Amino acid sequence: MAVPKRKMSRSRTRSRRARWKATAPALVPVDVGGRTVQVPPRLARAVRQGM
Repeated sequence: MAVPKRKMSRSRTRSRRARWKATAPALVPVDVGGRTVQVPPRLARAVRQGM
C-alpha cells in the first residue's frame, strides 16, 4: 500500500478533495403502468421489464 513520505497540509488535502464532485446522472422518461417516471439510462430497460 502507498504511504505518503511527507505530511500534506490540511488546505491542500481539502482543495484536492473538493475537485472530485459526483454529478447527477441524466434521467430519461419511461412509461410504467400508465405513468411516466424519470430513471437513469442504465436502469431504463429494467424498469420497463418490471424488475
